[in-house]
Amino acid sequence: MNLSKLPADFKETIQNVFGEKGKVFLNNLPDLVYEASTRWGLTDIQPVSNLSFHFVAFAKRSSTTPQNTRGSAPPSGTSQDEDVILKMGVVNPELISEMTALKLFNGNGACRLLECDEQKGFLLLERLKPGKMLSELEDDDERTDIAADVMQRMESASLLANLQEQAPALQNKFMKLSDWFDGLKRIRPHFDDGTGPFPKEILERVESFLPELFADKDVKLMHGDFHHFNILLSERGWLIIDPKGVIGPVGYEVGPLMLNPWDSISDGSRFKVRAERRVSILSERLGWEREKIINWSTAHAVLSAWWSIEDGMDAEYSLSCAQIFSEIK
Repeated sequence: MNLSKLPADFKETIQNVFGEKGKVFLNNLPDLVYEASTRWGLTDIQPVSNLSFHFVAFAKRSSTTPQNTRGSAPPSGTSQDEDVILKMGVVNPELISEMTALKLFNGNGACRLLECDEQKGFLLLERLKPGKMLSELEDDDERTDIAADVMQRMESASLLANLQEQAPALQNKFMKLSDWFDGLKRIRPHFDDGTGPFPKEILERVESFLPELFADKDVKLMHGDFHHFNILLSERGWLIIDPKGVIGPVGYEVGPLMLNPWDSISDGSRFKVRAERRVSILSERLGWEREKIINWSTAHAVLSAWWSIEDGMDAEYSLSCAQIFSEIK
């Protein structure tokens, strides 16, 4: 594997996001890959084509299977290759939160964490096959129904009671949704007490209902970036990958789902019809009020737009979604 051929945009992203730590990570990446490979018996390491904030690669892990007297397994000492995913990144709270969340989900609606090293930022993950993304399905009603199934499976492993049984140190490893939304307080100062590209009425509406949303007692450990590109088909059914590991009112989980996939929004009326259908399906499947789903979707769209602006990116899509969500009844 030639790490020198890694995409330039991947290297640029790592350096822009993580600064000096990102440069050190990239410089040390060949040694880090060698260390993880040696530790876990990995071979045939092939980076994925869409690298972004982490180094992710397909790999094979060798294991030795004891001889079975009935002949159903290879002879003793025979090496079998298991397909796995190697993921590594700059050590930061979000990466630690992901590892901790995967441990707690323990394969319930999620890919399995096989090994990890918090100090090094290494994860060895179950490879999901065939690995088809939910976004590849054409029927949006079917996609939404599947997403609701996965969300319910994840909830079985993420009750707050489960967290309270763990050591306090474990809870401190997760991201907090309230910290994310505190970021909206920077919008007005950023625009000299104005709202910039944010429609004033939508921003004020979100600001007015956020306290009620956060008063919801249904607090759980969530994926935090639950959408069609993070839900993959496997031999165990549809499962999530790349959880953020966020604690907060569980209604937020629908926000990223409503905002994705990143289709063109040029036909606003068609997009609105699809969004209304999603709200109806999620309300029926999850037993939530429509208003709760609509408000969390609008709030997330505004938050997503603000993140884009802070990162120097175009926020038009998220702002358009916020406008459409706010019009749904």
